[in-house]
Amino acid sequence: MDPVLLAVLAAAAVGVGWATSRRRRAHKPAARRSTYPGDFEGRVDVVYSPAADGEADPGEIVWTWVPFEEDHARGKDRPVLVIGHDGRWLLALQLTSKDHDHDAAEEARWGRYWLDIGSGAWDRQRRPSEVRLDRIVRVDPASVRREGAILDRATFDRVARSLSDVHHW
Repeated sequence: MDPVLLAVLAAAAVGVGWATSRRRRAHKPAARRSTYPGDFEGRVDVVYSPAADGEADPGEIVWTWVPFEEDHARGKDRPVLVIGHDGRWLLALQLTSKDHDHDAAEEARWGRYWLDIGSGAWDRQRRPSEVRLDRIVRVDPASVRREGAILDRATFDRVARSLSDVHHW
């Protein structure tokens, strides 16, 4: 077979495989959308009970898919701090390495409140992180990708107090 024709056919096969894999990934959020019940709106019984057992427990930071607020069909893989349970769901607060200290007033104007929690093993680059206090997401325990770290008790307690202040519990 002509080497040029063979190269063209190989490139086409790779392109079809790439397009197929992209299409498969595009369907995953739709499956999540149908099962995500929405953000948690009630009072959380915040507990600290981490256990290095391979399961996500309150007090641990784990990685999972978190739906966007404005469109639960879309989301992002990110670390979250587990703070409690709602039936079969874990309740968690999303983390970010973006520093919101400089735009805290603007964030608060939109109802978003952040708390610095420092750095830890949940971030490979050990960047300082902030936890979002105003949004409590539900996480399916089966969707947890990996454990990141156990948050120290003092920082967890500070998060719990700040969470209570933001939600007026």
